[in-house]
Amino acid sequence: MRKRINVLDSTLRDGAQGEGISFSVSDKLNIVKALDQLGVTYIEAGNPGSNPKDQEFFAEIAQMELKHARLSAFGSTRRKNTETAEDRNIQALVRAGTPTVVIFGKCWELHVREILSTTLEENLAMIRDTVAFFKGLGKEVIFDGEHFFDGYAGNPEYALSALGAAVEAGADSIVLCDTNGGAFPSQVYEITRQVVERFPKGSVGIHCHNDGGMAVANSIMAVEAGADQIQGTYLGYGERCGNANLSTLIPNLQIKKGFSVIPDEKLEQLTPTARYIAEVSNIVLDNAIPYVGSSAFAHKAGMHADGVLKTSASFEHIHPSTVGNERRFLMSEIAGRTALLNKISAIRPDITKDSKEIQQIMEILKEREHRGYQYEAAESSLEILVRKHLGKYRPFFELINFKILGEQPAIDGCSATATIKVMVDGQTQISAAEGDGPVHALDRALRKALGVFYPALSQVHLTDYKVRVMEPKEATAAKVRVLIQSTDGVEIWSTVGVSTDIIEASWLALVDSIEYKLTRDIEKKVRKNI
Repeated sequence: MRKRINVLDSTLRDGAQGEGISFSVSDKLNIVKALDQLGVTYIEAGNPGSNPKDQEFFAEIAQMELKHARLSAFGSTRRKNTETAEDRNIQALVRAGTPTVVIFGKCWELHVREILSTTLEENLAMIRDTVAFFKGLGKEVIFDGEHFFDGYAGNPEYALSALGAAVEAGADSIVLCDTNGGAFPSQVYEITRQVVERFPKGSVGIHCHNDGGMAVANSIMAVEAGADQIQGTYLGYGERCGNANLSTLIPNLQIKKGFSVIPDEKLEQLTPTARYIAEVSNIVLDNAIPYVGSSAFAHKAGMHADGVLKTSASFEHIHPSTVGNERRFLMSEIAGRTALLNKISAIRPDITKDSKEIQQIMEILKEREHRGYQYEAAESSLEILVRKHLGKYRPFFELINFKILGEQPAIDGCSATATIKVMVDGQTQISAAEGDGPVHALDRALRKALGVFYPALSQVHLTDYKVRVMEPKEATAAKVRVLIQSTDGVEIWSTVGVSTDIIEASWLALVDSIEYKLTRDIEKKVRKNI
């Protein structure tokens, strides 16, 4: 049987400490559902003693039944010179009512003396008393040895004695924390090996930060040395440079190393879960994240595209579908006919590599890229372009006109108003909307008008908007390229527009985005009825 590795996800606690991250109670509940469906072992839900929002969350989550994960509350050891049962943070952990608690305590002599301002003996008593208190309540206790690797470097015996105090008091797991994120893989391996030998009967975990860019590698080395619990955040969010990225760590351990981390059938949920958590977190998912990023299996060079279509292993370390991702071929002037054929065959399966349409579309691509278009990051616009050339395009609406008014200073965050008139199947619709700038106002007005005919558009919104000035020497008359990213909460797609008028460029990208969404919806209905 494969060795079991328990995974503790700290997205809601450590992840919430990342810059730009702010979870509402609803956000936290949704992320818990997603992580539970993925099959993680523990979800570290926050510190109930730190703020009213976390207190509200623990009250709400108590009503939720989890299928796979055990919910854990996080908090520190008792304060120095304080009775454990009378410590306010300890009381908050008790009120949280979770079956598991994660208690962190100091393992670094420097922190004990200079941060806690107490004695080494009192710190050990704080660890021992707190763990024993929760074990007395029948809780599962995970002890996080904060700054363990720095503490071990300064005073190995004291760092180990801190772990020993937790073990003596009954801790179910002891976790080695690289809190400053500066450890190296060889160092983590050797120290973890010694800890596993020192405490052979217990569970040893690893908690790495990414300040040296090695959190995933360090976590893998700890597992190689005998650790059986990994901690991190699902997308690597966290304090400073973040935590070990579990969306990378889980498949590395399970697919590459043969450990059992989550149920095998859940592996294909890795990518959808990543996209969902990024959406809930209001963060654009990094394209380059291994396994789950949109570029993880993207091929641009013609040789790479040709090779991977013949034998996927030639340029892919695993098949994309294993983790719920998909292969992409990035279209540009260096892409070959094979990559283009792969794109077109989904629309016109009868087309071959030698068809005249392939050459015609290649020429169109080169001409449009010369004008400033770029399709490698806007595949949805490319699909619309191909459909138009192949006669597989259906216009969903006709623009009659739009008007935009700007206003300064902005009132209630709205600096522009857009009015738009469109026609759908002979019916006209006029709508107006305010927005934070002309593009925002135009986007809202367009979706408001079309929503009358296509209700599914109410789920669509922009998640990213980029403008690139193509000819800086032309100053305000320069041509611009606008790239927008849209989502309906399930899929993410990107479109592009180019013009010397930034509003027109934005309009072109917006239209492609909406038409792509509506085209996909129709195709899904057709496939469902076949």
